[in-house]
Amino acid sequence: MKNQHYVRAVFLVILFIFITACQNKAEQEAEESQRSPVKEEAVIEEHAEEPVEEAAVYHFTLPLTGEKTNEPTNHRPIAVMVNNHPKARPQSGLHKADVVYEVLAEGAVTRFIAIYQSDMPEIIGPVRSARNYYIELSKGYGAFYAAHGYSPEAYDMLKAGVIDHINGITYDGTLFTRVSFRKAPHNSYITYENLVKGAELKGYSLEKEVHPLPFQSEERFKAVNGELAENVEIDYLGRYNVSYHYNPNTSTYYRFNDKEQTIDRESKTPVELKNVFIIEADHRIIDNAGRREINLTSGGKALLLQNGVVQQVEWKNENGRLLPFLNGQKLKLLPGATWINIIPSDPGITQSINYNGI
Repeated sequence: MKNQHYVRAVFLVILFIFITACQNKAEQEAEESQRSPVKEEAVIEEHAEEPVEEAAVYHFTLPLTGEKTNEPTNHRPIAVMVNNHPKARPQSGLHKADVVYEVLAEGAVTRFIAIYQSDMPEIIGPVRSARNYYIELSKGYGAFYAAHGYSPEAYDMLKAGVIDHINGITYDGTLFTRVSFRKAPHNSYITYENLVKGAELKGYSLEKEVHPLPFQSEERFKAVNGELAENVEIDYLGRYNVSYHYNPNTSTYYRFNDKEQTIDRESKTPVELKNVFIIEADHRIIDNAGRREINLTSGGKALLLQNGVVQQVEWKNENGRLLPFLNGQKLKLLPGATWINIIPSDPGITQSINYNGI
């Protein structure tokens, strides 16, 4: 009987301990269940925080394209005479020019003054000979000027030191290279490296504060009124054709010469332009070789192509630069490259230009 009481007592103790342990475990699980949502919420909040990208900050504006950069902009402009004879196409380096003037030489074929400041190609050419009005246009940018040859008038200007320059007549085979895949006079090329060497040889500085062209934003341009001009053709004296075709995807004009697109010979990169400025100026033949004198000071009629729209404006020569004006106010360019076509006032813009709206 005594043993029965002992066994019952032990059993009750064990039962008490088991019940107590179960209660403690239940209370612990309840406490953990109350704390766990707080931990999960904290984790969720931590992962929900994403880094915010800061807007790019630019410290400089390129003076001849209006584009933003973080690189210093005190590089002196370099102007190179580039051949545009059919046997000289496609040319090298035109796709990197900030500003290009396209002007008649002799006959009905143009030549280019390609002005570089923001970027330089490795090679430029074919390089062609100087004329007095090409020199004047280069002076408007304070440029270091490179050509291969010269007219009598240009020679007098170069000899008088009107502009800092190097010429292929002096440096043929040294700074200027004759390539084997073309025949003279369409085979003279120069590298950027040799342009720098030439400036050093002549003691010219390639550092210069550059007066900027006037630029506006794309947003402000949207308020400008004008006529549609997505395909524009320029007829030079009935024998030479330049056309511009607008690409709405890039908001740029592609250039074509006699129906063939203007591209870089080495990279095949097309010339893309944000601004096309077409002006008419008086041209006069001055010698038996057909050389010209062109009036680049008086101003006159012009067209400005931007974003697929044309404005009928005027041009003025402002400190050697040909710029667009409307109702006496200077117009601003869109950031990017600019191409300036100079055509004879006879027959003039009305007879020489075809575009949607004219």
